[in-house]
Amino acid sequence: MESVITCKNLTHYYGNRCIYENLSFEVPKGRVLGLLGKNGTGKTTTINILNGYLTPRSGDCLMFGEPSSALSPDTKRRIGLLIEGHIQYSFMNIQQIEKFYSQFYPNWKKEPYYELMSKLKIAPKQRISRMSCGQRSQVALGLILAQDPELLILDDFSLGLDPGYRRLFVDYMNEYVRAQNKTVFVTSHIIQDMERLIDDCLILDYGKILLQESITDFVRDFKRYHFTQQNGAPLPQAEGLYHPEQIRNKVEFHSFLQQREVEQALQQQNIEYANLSSETLTLEEAFIGLTGKY
Repeated sequence: MESVITCKNLTHYYGNRCIYENLSFEVPKGRVLGLLGKNGTGKTTTINILNGYLTPRSGDCLMFGEPSSALSPDTKRRIGLLIEGHIQYSFMNIQQIEKFYSQFYPNWKKEPYYELMSKLKIAPKQRISRMSCGQRSQVALGLILAQDPELLILDDFSLGLDPGYRRLFVDYMNEYVRAQNKTVFVTSHIIQDMERLIDDCLILDYGKILLQESITDFVRDFKRYHFTQQNGAPLPQAEGLYHPEQIRNKVEFHSFLQQREVEQALQQQNIEYANLSSETLTLEEAFIGLTGKY
């Protein structure tokens, strides 16, 4: 499958602080990849490297086969970027700003822009200066959709929207990218939104990738386990058992292991237990279980 984004062995530091080392991943054409991670793990750094705003200390980052730090004008036209805190010309209204931007893009398609504005109930004559932060971010995104890019890079795409409008917007984006066969690289602090939109997840921890796979596989295979502690047994510390916690005599941890494999791991540590059970998780619950609560 053709890859739109290819990053190999990216290493980046801010001063003496290592953001990550040897980070490698690909985004295949037509897939929606969500970059997940706690604050400070390198999500915005990765966005900036993809767009050529930062040069990594080492490693390669290719967009449509070209180095991200030296994209040709033709390749830049194939990419639409929404960054956190994007501000439009606030003195314009919805119609004015659409006409202004349309002059710069030969493949401009205004229909997705006005369709999104209509769904969000933003009036055509409404001025940017009188909009909320969430509405402004959606105006910016609508303008990006009108550019008709092959690749969309969206940093905190639902910033400032209330839950109802977030759901409406995510459903619209989901329908749009599937119908138009777009490739999307997206970040968000609201993981519930990501679960409804992305195909694959890339989870960053401090300095490394914890996971890259489809969310279907992740939420199917990664489970929360519980058991009742017997005779004051210690917490399990076996490889593959993530972040064990104890509340009174109840023990909880997360794992990709099947239940029989978990049983074997507990028995090898001579941990006495009862009532071992597992439960399926949402993407947000699985993310917290893999990365830890704090």
